[in-house]
Amino acid sequence: MMKVTFPGGLAVDAHFKGHSIHTDQPEKNGGGDTGPAPFDLFLASIATCAGLYALRFCEKRGFPAEELAVTLEPVRNPEDKRLATIRIAVHLPQGFPAKYHAAVLRAIDQCAVKRHIVNPPDFEVQIAGSDA
Repeated sequence: MMKVTFPGGLAVDAHFKGHSIHTDQPEKNGGGDTGPAPFDLFLASIATCAGLYALRFCEKRGFPAEELAVTLEPVRNPEDKRLATIRIAVHLPQGFPAKYHAAVLRAIDQCAVKRHIVNPPDFEVQIAGSDA
């Protein structure tokens, strides 16, 4: 189970599986900017998951990963400022065979974070210790 604590100001920390993740709001939003905002971690989880699948693809086939990179560009709807598109670009190492381009994209498409966004879970929010 993940536990969330509040160390001060608008900082919020998550503790899970022996790790702690510190978040805060930018100064312009009243925070101390001592860590990434929670939404930034959401975007980072998508990008790092895609990167992991790209890395595994390269490692399994003996391609060097030193030049491998993934970039993520969030594109917002100008009307409601919500995300309209998440653009992920895979930057492959020099000499990466073109015949594997489609395969590496299929591998990245298996990212568990993306799959949970495409097919979202139900959310249940309740007061702890209450049946209501």
